[in-house]
Amino acid sequence: MVYVKNVPGWERTIRILMGIGLLAASVAYFGATTTGWVIGAIGAMAAMTGLVGFCPACAMVGRKASN
Repeated sequence: MVYVKNVPGWERTIRILMGIGLLAASVAYFGATTTGWVIGAIGAMAAMTGLVGFCPACAMVGRKASN
């Protein structure tokens, strides 16, 4: 494994749900506008870090997962 998971399980669940919610909001409320694309990208990043369990921003500040 190339990386060490640094997002705890409870936070992974929250990130996945938040990411799905942001993706749905970007499509439902904003459509193909610049705001919609930005919110969709943020939602995709949140969902991806939740699914993978690794957050590069957390790694840069030295965060370790404490389940």
